[in-house]
Amino acid sequence: MLIQLTSSSPSPSLPSRRELQCLKLLSGIETPHTSLSFIPTRRPFTRCQANNEDNTSFTDRILDYIEGGPKLRKWYGAPDLMPKDGGAKETQEDDSSDVEDIRDAVLLTDGESEMGQMVILSLIVKRSRIKALVKDKRAAVEAFGNYVEPVAGDTNESSFLKKALRGVRSIICTENDGFLSKVKDFRGIEHIVMLSQLAVYRGSTGLQAMINGNLKKIAERDEELVISSGIPYTIIRTGSLQSTPGGQQGFSFEEGVAEKGRISKEDAAMICVEALGTVPHKGLIFEVANGEEQISNWNAWFEEQLKIAEQQG
Repeated sequence: MLIQLTSSSPSPSLPSRRELQCLKLLSGIETPHTSLSFIPTRRPFTRCQANNEDNTSFTDRILDYIEGGPKLRKWYGAPDLMPKDGGAKETQEDDSSDVEDIRDAVLLTDGESEMGQMVILSLIVKRSRIKALVKDKRAAVEAFGNYVEPVAGDTNESSFLKKALRGVRSIICTENDGFLSKVKDFRGIEHIVMLSQLAVYRGSTGLQAMINGNLKKIAERDEELVISSGIPYTIIRTGSLQSTPGGQQGFSFEEGVAEKGRISKEDAAMICVEALGTVPHKGLIFEVANGEEQISNWNAWFEEQLKIAEQQG
């Protein structure tokens, strides 16, 4: 069944046990047990399915939290949801187009893909300010409420690109969507994180190599754009992305592991978000797949990789 919190309790004095679970999860008190199962919907945004309350997965809990309504948002201290059509907020944003915002947002270049939505959920856990490029702005508002600022428009227009990048400090790219190739001015951007499948495409053989030929060219182009942008970057070359539960395995970072290895999409999304915490002086490229190595402190791991990269460079 679909799990959704409601605010129909007659007494607003105390949050329910499930609300407390969500609050503990988001505050870092409780460690999430990741397990996803996606079901198709009419809109492009993810909804989750769980068999019972005790088996609630990481993403189920976050979506329950987001959809919990005014009562739960009040306990968490979040603002009320904006109108579904954008309302006054949209007008205010347009009126202040020439005023530079504080740059504290993370821009996700594809907020409607499965990977993109997993990254959004991980960013919500980190309490990040999130902007996401989408095609259906209303559906994004219905899915994530006030926790995501959806941005819809034509990426070929410079005015839209300026709007999309307003207030953005970091960019996460999870798809070969061509967004970066449209951007001519990266001023103010401090970090670009890219999830790349280039190693997988390069390792393809036979018919699969023919199928992946164009994807390989696009992935190579996107990596080159990031490297030549002059912005500090982290390129995460993952193994083949799998729709399996995250948090169940460790990792392998050996050279060549991405070509034949596999990794949970949830784990890949988590690494993208963790990469935001460590900005390289110039750039960092590494491979990753699920394996045996356990990482308890990602900040320390990234700092160590930067030291190794500097020594080798």
